[in-house]
Amino acid sequence: MTHSALSPEPVVRIDDGGIWSDLESASRSDAGEVRALLAKSRELKGLRGRDLAVLANVTDPALLDELFHTAREVKEAIYGRRIVLFAPLYISNLCANECTYCAFRARNTALVRRALTQEEISREVKWLEEQGHKRILLVAGESYPREGFDYVLRSIETVYATSSGPGEIRRVNVNVAPLTDGEFRRLKEAKIGTYQLFQETYHRETYAEVHVAGKKRDYDWRVTAMDRAMRAGIDDVGIGILFGLFDWRYELLALMQHVEHLERTFGVGPHTISVPRIEPATGSEVADHPPHAVSEVDFRKVIAILRLAVPYTGLILSTRESAETRREVLGLGISQISAGSRTNPGGYEADPGDACAEQFSLGDHRSLDEVIRDVASLGFVPSFCTACYRLGRTGADFMDVAKPGEIKEHCNPNALATFQEYLLDYGSAETRRAGESRIAATLEEMEPALREKSRKMVEAVKSGRRDVFC
Repeated sequence: MTHSALSPEPVVRIDDGGIWSDLESASRSDAGEVRALLAKSRELKGLRGRDLAVLANVTDPALLDELFHTAREVKEAIYGRRIVLFAPLYISNLCANECTYCAFRARNTALVRRALTQEEISREVKWLEEQGHKRILLVAGESYPREGFDYVLRSIETVYATSSGPGEIRRVNVNVAPLTDGEFRRLKEAKIGTYQLFQETYHRETYAEVHVAGKKRDYDWRVTAMDRAMRAGIDDVGIGILFGLFDWRYELLALMQHVEHLERTFGVGPHTISVPRIEPATGSEVADHPPHAVSEVDFRKVIAILRLAVPYTGLILSTRESAETRREVLGLGISQISAGSRTNPGGYEADPGDACAEQFSLGDHRSLDEVIRDVASLGFVPSFCTACYRLGRTGADFMDVAKPGEIKEHCNPNALATFQEYLLDYGSAETRRAGESRIAATLEEMEPALREKSRKMVEAVKSGRRDVFC
């Protein structure tokens, strides 16, 4: 029996005709309509359908500047100037799928295959902890060693059980293949944070062209994964597009239809949206020459529009992008970034330079310390906060405080406390100087009551307490 035969009737329907109609209609919009939409977005209620198409068609430099400025305003209204940091932990590059854009594809004989043992995972985790990381994204190719899905669950347990000095991983987010309802329930029991999965492309014809073998060929099984995850009790899910496979404007509107489906069905949209662009990958002609490459200007538009469209969601930027690009787009709505990343199993502790085991090429090779210093110097507050997960501020409860912009009253103090913790335990002298200056400036900018609350939390960390949060 094929996997498709096991799939439920598709419940996430992408209206292709509506998307193309919106894009065609939006091509006739004018500056007045654009400015009206920007004003509407400042109400923090989001945008939909044709609204996104109108903004996607903006090319006038003055209007682009207004778009980017508005995105900054909306991001800061919701989250303040904090930027959450994490690292991916690749535990395996075994895969049964044939995705033409990915180095992990099953028929790629140029890739060195590896699934880490639990002892190797523990060593990877210790290395990450010794850099200062507190949250990781656990990633595996869509195939597992002999024990099957239990391998993922054992690996999560290993991560949580591993510590090094003052270091600990306080929350594990997970990016693995779509699961059954029962498997998702087991994943929930493993105390994960967010379950993350990308559709890659919402365009069915393109999806079929680039996914030529394996379970991943089943479009509907993949696109309904978030329904199964949320039915199983996983409150926070993360979605995304691999930009470059198809027209980014279509993908943007289709992704928003997926967002609307989740909101209608569960009352909660995605906790995060990721915006990866295709990067070169060993053994992939498609990755080396993306069929719909996204320019730097259009990439900035993608980020800004998503921030206006889904103001409450976390927007994630990976180390696929160069340090220069990351600096340029950081203020346009991004709220989470990876740092000091490796995309090959064992890449941290033992084998940092094995390009023949990587999923894709990295654009930003800086260490966590360098990234943190840069983020602070740009006026943002690096954060290692995991408080919401542990206090139950997930799903609808998170949205209740995020949508009106109240979440920053928690985010900003927690960011400062965890940043101070990093500076004391792991920061270089140069980063400590930059960080202390950023903390002082941020405290000064706060409202008096929030300033006092944050100051007390920072002082508690300085006095020796750790994992201080509200």
